[in-house]
Amino acid sequence: MSKDENKVRFGIIGCAEIARKVSRAINLSPNSTLYAISSRSLEKAKNFAIKNNLLSNSLKIYGSYIEILDDPFVDAVYMPLPTSFHLHWAIMVAEKKKHLLLEKPTALNVTELDKILDACEKNGVQFMDASMWYHHPRTGKLKELLTEPKLFGQVKAIHSSSSYSPGQDFLENNIRVKPDLDALGALGDAGWYCIGAILWVMNQTPPTTVAALPTVARNSAGVILTCSASLYWEKEETVATFYCSFVSHETMDLKVYGSNGTCYLYDFIIPFDENSASFNFTSGAKFVDLHIGWNVKPQQVQVTNELPQEAFMIQEFAGLVKDIEVTRSKPESKWPRTSRLTQLVLDAVNKSIDLGFQPVHM
Repeated sequence: MSKDENKVRFGIIGCAEIARKVSRAINLSPNSTLYAISSRSLEKAKNFAIKNNLLSNSLKIYGSYIEILDDPFVDAVYMPLPTSFHLHWAIMVAEKKKHLLLEKPTALNVTELDKILDACEKNGVQFMDASMWYHHPRTGKLKELLTEPKLFGQVKAIHSSSSYSPGQDFLENNIRVKPDLDALGALGDAGWYCIGAILWVMNQTPPTTVAALPTVARNSAGVILTCSASLYWEKEETVATFYCSFVSHETMDLKVYGSNGTCYLYDFIIPFDENSASFNFTSGAKFVDLHIGWNVKPQQVQVTNELPQEAFMIQEFAGLVKDIEVTRSKPESKWPRTSRLTQLVLDAVNKSIDLGFQPVHM
C-alpha cells in the first residue's frame, strides 16, 4: 500500500505565484499530497514544477485545466486563477465532484459566489477560500481572549489594514490591476483580509450599515488601488474601519478595542516568523496619578506552531474532505458562510463607492 494512499490528492489549476506557497503547504501537511499541476500549456506547468522542485515520478502535469478535472484520482482542487475566471472553473470543479479550495477574492460579486456555492452544495463537495490566517494557532488563542468578558469585555471598535507597495511594474502589468482579470483591485485582494478579520472578531454577525470613505484611488482603467470604509453594528454599538492599498507601505494590522481590554496584531495576515507569532494584549489599563504613565504595560502573547499557517489550512481542509468521503457526512458549512458574508460586505463597499460614499444598509 502506498504511503500516500490515504492522503487527499490535490490538483492545482493555474500556476500563479501564490501556488508556489500552497504547493509547498500541500506537501507539508500530513494528510495531503500534491498529485497534479495544470496550466494553460504543458510547458508552463512543467516549468512551474521544475522551478519549485516538485517534479517526481508520481506528479501528473497537464497542459489544460480540463485534464486535471477529468483525472479520477484528483480528490480536491486548489484554484488560484484570476477572479474573473472563478465562476466558470469553480462550477466545473464542483460538477466533477472535486472539493474546492478557492483563492480569494472568491468572486466578482455575491451573485457569482452564490452560483459557485450552490454547485458545491448540490455536488456534496467541500468549499473553502484560501485565507490562511484563520488557521494559525494564534488566531484561536486570540479568540479565547476576545471572548473573555472580564479580560476584554464587549467589542467597541475594530481597525484592520492590508497594504503594500509592489512598485510600478505591478501597477502596470499585474493581473490584480487589470479590469478584465481582477476587477476588484485592492479591495478584493487586500480588502478581503480586512473585511474577513473584522467579521471574524464580530463572530460573523453582519453589520447594520457599510459606508466607503472618500479616499478611493483608481488606475487609468478604473481599478481600485486604495480604499477604506466603515462598518457599524447598531445593536452592538460597535464600529469598524479598514484601509487597503497597493500604493502604501506594508501593513497587516488588526486592532480590537474592548470595554476592558485591547488587542494589537501587526502581522495578522502573514506572521513575521513562520514558526511563531504574537500579539499584544492589554487589560485593565489606567493612567497613574498625575497622568504621567500607565498602571500596566501590554503583554505579548507568543504562540508557537509546528507547521506554517498555510499547511494548517490544507490540513483542516483535507480533514474535512476525508470526513465527507469516509463517513458520507455533509460538507462543513462554516467556510462557505464565512466567504459569503465577506463577499456581501465587499459588495456593499463597492456599492457605497458607486453611490458617492453613501451608507449601504445590509
